[in-house]
Amino acid sequence: MPATLTSDDVLTRSTPAELTVAVEPAVNVLSTLMLIDKVGSYSGLGDWVNRAAARLTPDQLHRNRLVLEGLYFAVQPERRWPSFEAYLADLESSRPADLRDRLLGQIVRPHVPTNPTRAQLAQPAGLLADVDAYLAFLRTYFCDIDEAIERAAHALLNDPPAMQRLIVGHLRELWQGGLAAEWEHVAPMLSESASAFQRIGLAGKSGIEAMRLITGQEPDEKWERLIAEARQIIFVPSAHIGPYLRKSLSGQTLWVVFGARLPDGAPTAASALSRSDLLVRLGALTDDTRLRILALLSQHGELCAQDIMTLLDLTQSATSRHLRQLSATGYITERRREIAKCYALNRERIGDTFGALERFLAQPGG
Repeated sequence: MPATLTSDDVLTRSTPAELTVAVEPAVNVLSTLMLIDKVGSYSGLGDWVNRAAARLTPDQLHRNRLVLEGLYFAVQPERRWPSFEAYLADLESSRPADLRDRLLGQIVRPHVPTNPTRAQLAQPAGLLADVDAYLAFLRTYFCDIDEAIERAAHALLNDPPAMQRLIVGHLRELWQGGLAAEWEHVAPMLSESASAFQRIGLAGKSGIEAMRLITGQEPDEKWERLIAEARQIIFVPSAHIGPYLRKSLSGQTLWVVFGARLPDGAPTAASALSRSDLLVRLGALTDDTRLRILALLSQHGELCAQDIMTLLDLTQSATSRHLRQLSATGYITERRREIAKCYALNRERIGDTFGALERFLAQPGG
């Protein structure tokens, strides 16, 4: 199932959420592993993610999808962990049936209280007994599913000990096979990002204001609904997610994973963090097709996705991939026109990027 559940049954909170910026090893590492499955559809991800996707065997890649997509809600952290090893030890010591029940509870919880018909469909015993009923339920509430992955996940839900062995074994294999060393390498940069945002202070800010400040992006309606629901919002800097955002909701805690960066206007010392932020921004401009898209938008003012596909003779998947990266880095703005998504050039963001480059180069040691 997709890692992010979409629902219209979100209630707005009247009290401000508790806001934190923290490294969060368990959420961070799981996010990195999930990105391996996105390499084919998202450009601009971190180098380690692309190297891992190329290095893993077909069987490892399949298991990664099964664990991080089909069984995601069994592995999603329900609380904060001081290290990935502590989180993994807890998974290993948990009762297998508890992991199964955690997954089932997460997929049915948002819908049951508000809709009796849905509640009748979402009985765990029925979902476990009938794989077709399970798939039909997932299709009702999730944007998209991989049927082969979900069938394999359903079989494991009916064999919790085997499910637990697969989850723990796969996560430990990838952690010990290179991700632990990568984590040790990037952890100081992530701490620098979290500390910088904590120093400027989040007191008195709403969740929406904090998201703009920390991620540098404007939340859409889905983000706004999730932020409104959350009692606690933890912003998690990642070394691997590039210009994208990822959300993970457990109970009333919302984790927002964003590309590690410094606050706007902060001194841009020639550190790994400031270089990483620049590489994300400049990386979106180092592709001929993306530059041609920006040139088209400069000439035409606004174009819809279909127009761009036609003018540049691109496939839909290639167009979506390039537009997704340009939008995430802020170089283009997006709006809906009837049923189409249309895009315009954000000249201010382009100027800001080259201004950031100038400031970086002016620093001693740049």
